[in-house]
Amino acid sequence: MTHKLLKKIIGNFGYKLVEKNFSKNERLISSKSFLKIEKLLENIFLEKKISNLIQIGANDGERFDLLNSFIKKYQCKSLLVEPIKENFDKLKNNYKNENNIIFENSAISINDDIQKLYKVDSKFLNYYGDHIPGIASFDKEHLIKHGVKNRHIVSEDVTSINMKDLINKHNFNSIELLFIDAEGYDGNIAINFLETILIRPIIILEYIHIKNDIFTNLLTILEKEKYIMFTINENLICYPEIDKKFIKFI
Repeated sequence: MTHKLLKKIIGNFGYKLVEKNFSKNERLISSKSFLKIEKLLENIFLEKKISNLIQIGANDGERFDLLNSFIKKYQCKSLLVEPIKENFDKLKNNYKNENNIIFENSAISINDDIQKLYKVDSKFLNYYGDHIPGIASFDKEHLIKHGVKNRHIVSEDVTSINMKDLINKHNFNSIELLFIDAEGYDGNIAINFLETILIRPIIILEYIHIKNDIFTNLLTILEKEKYIMFTINENLICYPEIDKKFIKFI
């Protein structure tokens, strides 16, 4: 499949093939898009036969979780990373009957140290929608942008680890899917992975909150690594060149 043909096919389904000049102003996805991310994931798991994945920002493994049903259905070995203790405890409970899960209660960052993670105080969660308990960020402003009142925000000291050390710690040397939802830090994590790890899996991340300079740098690296990129809603889908045959829209 040529680049030009792939671009045309993706366009017919209401999506935009992401290229190096993809700008901040283009981070609005066509309303014509009707392929759901769940359908794309089903194709990925079925066609590529995913057997090993890493999920960064696994939350509680249930609320707004796109991978839970696929992990359980296809019984793939999964490394699930979640920094917030109460979410992490729920995550472990939601996968208590699965034998193929590795859990990591850490945040992912460039360095291995203790960092402040901002979240909504549990006393005020009832003031907000169901998505708010899953929002935590190194950047306090990220929560404020989501409508959280400053006085409702608390910080929690969390252990952090970089991608290379995470993979080495769990001897997780085969990765076919890297899924990132890190509330604005997604780009930093993906860059850290691509710069320190030789494995080139399919990468899916939430891109709309990534800072412009980080996003531009990420696209440059992905292009250099011969990734094919397109968007579905708030997600940036990145296929390595070798896996482009698995891109299906039906």
